[in-house]
Amino acid sequence: MHIKSIFAGLLVLGSALTATAQKQFTLEDLNFGGNNYKNMTPANRSVTWWGDTPVRLETDSCWTIDTKTAREKLLFTRDQLAKWAGEEKVWTLKRLSFPYPDQPLVLTETDSTRVLVNIKTRKSVWRQSTRDEGSVAVDWNKDSRAVAFVRDHNLWVTDAQGKCRQVTNDGSESLVYGQSVHRNEFGIDGGIFWNNAGTRVAFYRMDQSMVTDYPLINVPEPTDTTQVIATPAPETYPMAGQTSHKVTVGVYDLAADTVMYLAMGDPTDRYFTNISWSPDDKLIYVFELNRAQNDCCLYSYDACTGRWQSQLYREIHHKYVEPQSPIMFLPWDNEKFVMMSEKDGYNHLYLHDIDGNQLRQLTSGKWVVMSMVGFDSSTHSVIYTANEESPLQQNIYRVNTDTGEHSRIDEGGHGWHGAVMSPSGKWLMDYYQEPDVPRNIAIVNTLTGKATRYFTAPDPWQGYTVPRYEVGTIKAADDETDLYYRMVKPADFDPAKKYPTVVYVYGGPHAHNVDARWHHASRSWETYMAQRGYVLFILDNRGSANRGRDFENATFHQLGQVEMQDQMRGVDFLKTQAYVDTTRLGVHGWSYGGFMTISLMTNYPDVFKVGVAGGPVIDWKWYEVMYGERYMGTPQNNAEGYALTSLIPRAKDLKGRLQIIIGLNDPTVVPQHAYSFLKACIAAGTQPDFFVYPGQGHNMAGHQSVHLHERITRYFDDFLK
Repeated sequence: MHIKSIFAGLLVLGSALTATAQKQFTLEDLNFGGNNYKNMTPANRSVTWWGDTPVRLETDSCWTIDTKTAREKLLFTRDQLAKWAGEEKVWTLKRLSFPYPDQPLVLTETDSTRVLVNIKTRKSVWRQSTRDEGSVAVDWNKDSRAVAFVRDHNLWVTDAQGKCRQVTNDGSESLVYGQSVHRNEFGIDGGIFWNNAGTRVAFYRMDQSMVTDYPLINVPEPTDTTQVIATPAPETYPMAGQTSHKVTVGVYDLAADTVMYLAMGDPTDRYFTNISWSPDDKLIYVFELNRAQNDCCLYSYDACTGRWQSQLYREIHHKYVEPQSPIMFLPWDNEKFVMMSEKDGYNHLYLHDIDGNQLRQLTSGKWVVMSMVGFDSSTHSVIYTANEESPLQQNIYRVNTDTGEHSRIDEGGHGWHGAVMSPSGKWLMDYYQEPDVPRNIAIVNTLTGKATRYFTAPDPWQGYTVPRYEVGTIKAADDETDLYYRMVKPADFDPAKKYPTVVYVYGGPHAHNVDARWHHASRSWETYMAQRGYVLFILDNRGSANRGRDFENATFHQLGQVEMQDQMRGVDFLKTQAYVDTTRLGVHGWSYGGFMTISLMTNYPDVFKVGVAGGPVIDWKWYEVMYGERYMGTPQNNAEGYALTSLIPRAKDLKGRLQIIIGLNDPTVVPQHAYSFLKACIAAGTQPDFFVYPGQGHNMAGHQSVHLHERITRYFDDFLK
């Protein structure tokens, strides 16, 4: 044989061997609890800001980044910082901060101390003990250097000189201070709110003594020889239509060592959220909603006396209003603030003055402002993210508060951008993904929009057999609205074959599954299933997020119904695909998706052969007040809706194989949901399967998540494949 032919044959053989040598994924690779998961996610860079200088933080080293060239320069090492701080050990540099833009001070915390280190003189300049703080709720103020924290259910404050004061003294499991309230709804993620000067701190006080406890239990570890009997672990849980807790807002004055409460009146059946301070610290602003959540007001209170001052804004809607963010004052004008609202049908930015007058709608259109990033004072601009380009994208924009002119200022592309801005607003770090781009990071000049690439992540899946990821649209059941879907197919997909197909579903508010991130935001379990020979189909139905108010509240008072209609349009689409084996259709989802899974299995029993429902809501009257009543009203005023959406009467309609999985200690969708459905199935003679994770909450933590997804996979392998 000719030498060239031999060489060509070797090349072909080598290519074939390379192709067959592609590695296969395991759940240890793909699941967030897996031993190799960290190595399989796109590399990242942890960056904070020191004034207008970006700083890369790693465990052992800290680097400044030149905003024009993106070049790095070593600032200091962990051992150096520990020496300068006078501490035996600093565990990591990844949690450092540079609280003062114009000073060479870095804040670090050890096991027992909070330390400010001057990195020029290489000496500590201030320290504060953290031994008594715990980890329930801790909020440090950079201006006064005082810290507020919760210990033994009470609020405490330690000032810059180290004097520790107990602010409240009657805290308990029933009387909660300084923590998140209203079940973390309305954008609430904490309960401590410092004023700008750090001289006063507002805090939540939640009295839940009138709320019924749900009787969860802790099961001892099998190896525990000291604990034999399970112990009570009650969760204070206000169910829809039942008595809810009462919240008030207190203010502690450090100098006077006094507490006063805002004069809000009787807090019964009222929600208080998005607390903020005026720039001069004289007023406190609070959004208030009625229990029906269809009447929202922005009020101001005197920060010294607690007296009510004025109503600045009111929004009423026949379904619901849902404020998610506090007002933000313009740094260059203390008499104007920016507010977000969906009042025109989409979440947009509005400019108001301190008398409540709307001066300008800053953004508008049939798209959604996703977040406010910050301000650029030099150009009187607001920096924000939005999906103006496409419902699947997120881009970074600026809008001038004087003229309303807006422009896009990210690195470009057709993917998903997130921003972390410098304190001055002159620079931002643009974190970017596309379906085929694991992660890029760029430094963006917010004035010019010029982007300088800082970091490009390699593909962590290089060398693995990667499935196919596709997106498209179908029409909703209203025959008008476009719905986006993602499809994941095996790497060796053959359109002439028939594949078992699993519909993964969430379907509820505040979430969506399909966007322009890496692999179209596909969940790693979908990759694992595609590798095993399944087709996965994911559809964002009406009721899901990022498409505007009317898209989301189309499900009002009848959760699951519109969603099922849209999901069945997805099934109709699957039936037109020759490669989908319609005799082997499965469905899987968690939480709201668990509710949707059982809804689809029982409302369309001849369509879905196998389902796995995790943490499923079964009847909305057993769900929490704030979320449940926003979308369903109360069982008393929407009896028809609650009856229509309850899955208890549907237990008799179950035909396929259904596995229900819950955490025994789930404080979100309490076990009563699953237990009640099991009782209904027993009475009806239907046969679901059931698995429970003792000690776990609404989601399985750590390596137990690998066990969970292996169980889900096996169920489909056993009964669908």
